[in-house]
Amino acid sequence: MSEQAVKQVVENYIGGTFTADTELLKSVFHPAAIMTGYMGSDLMIAKPTSFIEDVGSHPAMKESGAPYKAEITNLKVTGNIAEATVYETGFFGDGTLEDHFHLLKDEKGDWKIISKCFTTL
Repeated sequence: MSEQAVKQVVENYIGGTFTADTELLKSVFHPAAIMTGYMGSDLMIAKPTSFIEDVGSHPAMKESGAPYKAEITNLKVTGNIAEATVYETGFFGDGTLEDHFHLLKDEKGDWKIISKCFTTL
């Protein structure tokens, strides 16, 4: 049950990124979430708000010559915490990324992304 709930949150993240659904993206992140990682050689440390606004301004699927695709390559649930890895291609054009998510079950019992660490490949 927990594994399927966590998978659904990650799939909602993927779907929201693909369709530029900013409300769906907002719903998957915990209010205290942080995003860190590298876009090329640029280190980024921010709240998900900047990412969500960027995705909303130009959907990945419309910018790409190749279709945006994302695949969950790892998913592990341990009690009230979880981790997931997503491999993305076609992000904002020809970008290829690997995302590492940490999720937790919040006080309402809902799974939320608490951190995303990413890098371009």
